[in-house]
Amino acid sequence: MHIGVFGATGAIGGQIVLEAVERGHQVTAFTSDPARLGRDGASVRWAVADVLDPVSIADAIGGLDVVVLAINAGRGISDTIANADVLPRAATAMVKALETHPAVRLIVMGGAGSLEVAPGLMVVDAEGFAAGLPEALGVPVEYVNAIRAGVEALAVYRTSNRRWTYISPSAGLIRPGERTGRFRVGGDRLLVREDGSSDISLEDLAMAAVDEAETARHVQRRFTVGY
Repeated sequence: MHIGVFGATGAIGGQIVLEAVERGHQVTAFTSDPARLGRDGASVRWAVADVLDPVSIADAIGGLDVVVLAINAGRGISDTIANADVLPRAATAMVKALETHPAVRLIVMGGAGSLEVAPGLMVVDAEGFAAGLPEALGVPVEYVNAIRAGVEALAVYRTSNRRWTYISPSAGLIRPGERTGRFRVGGDRLLVREDGSSDISLEDLAMAAVDEAETARHVQRRFTVGY
């Protein structure tokens, strides 16, 4: 299988590249910054593509079986807040690009904010959620708006008839973590342990993404993974 990974220089995207290569897949690793291109190898080819430009995306994904979108809105909290609209813009561009490649499947690495903690109640709207982002810890309440941008991006995919899948991890991402292969798979509800914790390792999240690339079990659906 030939898998393309947008955001390959990030923590999640990079781990997905490693997982895919370990399983014997060919990978094209995409970055928007030519200065961050990695070194080509036997199973990995690096390329530049603009994830906000549907023409650039369409030119880049020809010949791929699966595309994984694992981008962030920024490299830090303040950057993410300022550029939160990147997520819905990228969603719109990706859906448009897939119109010219209907056989290509898309897997989007999203966030936990759009998961439900009760029927119809998303994590981001839960009572006390914003209060849990204290500025004293460097996480201003404005970060909620960036999380809502992820919710908006999911809405873009849900109105598309393309072959998309959206993966929401649990609330906490453990990194570095452990590749255990022992995680739960859910739907739209946040997975929580008996002690109230909710997390998954970066390695197991990448495992879930490549599992989906290989099996296509959640086409035109969102699912979540966690312990």
